[in-house]
Amino acid sequence: MATSQRKIAVIGAGIAGIACARTLAQAGHAVTLLEKRLTVGGRMASCETPFGSFDNGAQYFTVRDPQFEKALSVSQALRKPWSANAVRVLDPHGRVAEAALPAREPHWVSVPTMDALALHWAQPLALAGSLELQTRVSGIEPDALDRRRWQLHTSGPEDSVHVFSGFDAVLLALPHALAVGLLRQSDIAPALAQRIEPVTVAPCWTLMLAFPQAVQPTMAHLGPQWNAAHSTHHRIAWLARESSKPGRSAIERWTVQASPAWSQEHLEDDGARVQAKLLKAFAEVTGIYAEPAYAQVRRWRWARTENPLGTSHLWDGRTRVGVCGDWCLGHRVENAFVSGLELALAVHRG
Repeated sequence: MATSQRKIAVIGAGIAGIACARTLAQAGHAVTLLEKRLTVGGRMASCETPFGSFDNGAQYFTVRDPQFEKALSVSQALRKPWSANAVRVLDPHGRVAEAALPAREPHWVSVPTMDALALHWAQPLALAGSLELQTRVSGIEPDALDRRRWQLHTSGPEDSVHVFSGFDAVLLALPHALAVGLLRQSDIAPALAQRIEPVTVAPCWTLMLAFPQAVQPTMAHLGPQWNAAHSTHHRIAWLARESSKPGRSAIERWTVQASPAWSQEHLEDDGARVQAKLLKAFAEVTGIYAEPAYAQVRRWRWARTENPLGTSHLWDGRTRVGVCGDWCLGHRVENAFVSGLELALAVHRG
């Protein structure tokens, strides 16, 4: 087993990137985790509003993998069970098409918001100065001083540019399309790019709504009594009452996820138009016709994996380039964690 310290870049600070970077750092390697956004977590995303928080990406997570369970066991205070097991399946008009689904496994959420777990796991990297936020990697090339290593060209706020150099390995924890693009553009590891090109991931438009006229528990719910539902409405695939999640504020809030097909069809539509169409569908499904005090949409270009890679990661020991992400195995949070962890172990061993 390799024991010498190596300098490793991990691009992308979603759950896969955080799991990968943490594992390598704990193994004694010098890690730099680069993220283009202001914060970490990827689709384990949350946003704050005057009416409370919204989990506008992943709605919950399951725990099927023992490695994921072990990692969560030291962060127990940051996860709580959510009664999403009572989820309904609705017909296009909002009628219950099936009885409550059987409680096959617990559904968990991070508290107080979905991004809390990612923030907690990334904190040691941030404290060590190993986390670079608002840093977009635009190119990868051999290091100017040592061709056996890699350097990264990056851009930041106000068009600032920087070169990070001297890396023994570069690991991409990005959406598959971005990983392919960066590999192709940089003209490195063509075999990896070719392997991951067949992966397909559907987009998702997400609508967030707040109704402060309904505050639990002093007032009854608006509309239906269920907290979460799958829908067969052509516009909507999923609805969740945010205020039913543990640790959240009591103001009635809903997160609505559009169907993959509808999201793809309207991918480049104006946000206001998407919002109006999804709000109309929300009223049709839930029977809530009240005007929300807050409405906002967010577009995820890559949300639900339809054709996964079929293996947890790819690592090219010759070029010292690797890729990981939830899309390697599926679209669950634990898929992302396992992918990042197993790539890190492969790099450490190799």
